[in-house]
Amino acid sequence: MSQRPSRLRRYSYLGPAGTFTEAALKQVEEARGQDWHPVTNLGEALNDVVSGASDAAMIAIENSIDGGVTVAQDLLATIPGLRIIGEYLVPVDFVLVARPGVAIEDISVVAGHPVAYGQCRTWLDEARPTHRHMPATSNVQAAADLFDDAKHIDAAIAPPGIEDHYDVEVLARNLADNPDAVTRFVLVSRVVPVGEPTGADKTSLIAELPEDRSGALLDLLEQFATRGVNLTLLASRPIGDRMGRYRFVIDAEGHIKDERVADALLGVKRWSPNVVFLGSYPRADKISAEFRPVHDNDRFRDARDWLREVIEGVDPA
Repeated sequence: MSQRPSRLRRYSYLGPAGTFTEAALKQVEEARGQDWHPVTNLGEALNDVVSGASDAAMIAIENSIDGGVTVAQDLLATIPGLRIIGEYLVPVDFVLVARPGVAIEDISVVAGHPVAYGQCRTWLDEARPTHRHMPATSNVQAAADLFDDAKHIDAAIAPPGIEDHYDVEVLARNLADNPDAVTRFVLVSRVVPVGEPTGADKTSLIAELPEDRSGALLDLLEQFATRGVNLTLLASRPIGDRMGRYRFVIDAEGHIKDERVADALLGVKRWSPNVVFLGSYPRADKISAEFRPVHDNDRFRDARDWLREVIEGVDPA
């Protein structure tokens, strides 16, 4: 009796094909040969995961030049049942493309995703000082829009390799103002058990301040500082119910199964009225956290054992 073939896993990503998000998804070994589903926005990608239409979604979360992707941060804060299971880094560079026969001196309107446009502004201002920007939903869509006569676009900012997907000519390469620009992506699934530490991990969470008072943010940061947990990201986002109310997006070095990180999160949970744990996962850069010996796992375990012995009346001698 023949066995039924297993179902392909489905991954949602910001499309169409050729985007930086697709480049990040190509780094996921378990996604190779599976069903890749392009979507038009981050909300659609994450809703695919929540509904079960997709097993996971790849989304951009942070850029080394522009900082956090606020749309992604807000969605992760407000959509329940999601868990980050991995992160991936993609170097960012851009090319300027146009329909065959169009020269740089013919360009008046340039399409591009707003983030990409901001990173290429210096080059564009020098090459075409009078150009006008036409926003696009993605860098690949900017190239596709070249063939929409109603949009009257002359050129597009697009990722390298776009000429493999569209009949365009590359007019210029290396447009990015900063050659070291990198975008950080995260792979998001439904809530699953946390994996084991690798020794080079990151933990993400979102926490709200319990009240608006002097020193409230310091109290939050001390939950990590007193346990020797370094933060790699701290960003504020408005909660939206009234002015002056913020939630904080936090990335911490280490894994929730590391004693110092677990103890810090317990402190945050006791202190904050609303904590969203987003996940502990391997760092893309594979950099191990540095901490003092006093914050080693064994020190936390020894302290708990000492306390238990004190309570139970065991003579420590």
